[in-house]
Parts: sequence; C-alpha cells; structure tokens
Amino acid sequence: MLSKKTKYGLKALTYLAKQEGNQPVQISAISKDENISRKFLESILLTLRKNGFLGSKKGKLGGYYLLKDPKDIKMSSVMRILEGPIAMVPCVSLNFYEKCDDCPDETACTVHNLMTEVRDSTLHIFNNTSLADLIK
Repeated sequence: MLSKKTKYGLKALTYLAKQEGNQPVQISAISKDENISRKFLESILLTLRKNGFLGSKKGKLGGYYLLKDPKDIKMSSVMRILEGPIAMVPCVSLNFYEKCDDCPDETACTVHNLMTEVRDSTLHIFNNTSLADLIK
C-alpha cells in the first residue's frame, strides 16, 4: 500500500509542476490547497529538496519550486526516494537486494518468480511515467 508520505509527495510535486513559470510556492499554499498537514509536508519537501527534485528560496516571495522539467522526473526515482524499494520482497529488489532466510533456491521459488514479474511490470510503468504525465 502506498504510504501517505509518498501520496502527499506526489500531490505536492504535481501541484508545483502546474505552476506558471516555475515560481516558488509557499508551503502554506500547497498545504491548504492539497489538504496536507503543513508539518508533514515540510518534511516531505525537505526530502525532495535534499534529493535534487526541488529547490527552495527564502523570504516573502520564497517557497519551493521544481529543479527539473516535469518530463525529466520519472516516477521510479520519486517512488524510490519517498517509498523505498519498488520490489515487494527483498530478494527481487534491484537496488536493495537481500537473500531470503527461508529460501534455499531463488530460481525455484514460486514467490520469487512471481514477485520478479510484479517488480518488472511496476518498474515499466514507473520508468515510463513522468511528472508531466501526471499533470496532463
């Protein structure tokens, strides 16, 4: 299940992507318009800023803005930053692989094989969906 952190992060990114001229937007505006707790949103936006998705500007006309064009922000990158591994089990994760303690042979494991297909299908969707696709 998608965490609230990721759901709200996607809502905030799409909100920022819809802004004319990529002008900084104050947290209070995003919080109010998207019905997200300001404190929780601050944490999410900070994570996105630290990972190179957002820039910020201080002051009266300050706020957050996108650092990249929405078409260059792939959902796979956003999901990994906010949600963590895309794979549902660690033995099929591309970036966070861990062998399962209870599985002597991954190649014969039906769960492993099924979850590999799920991971590949999910990655296909996330890799082929950009922030620009969400705001169409």
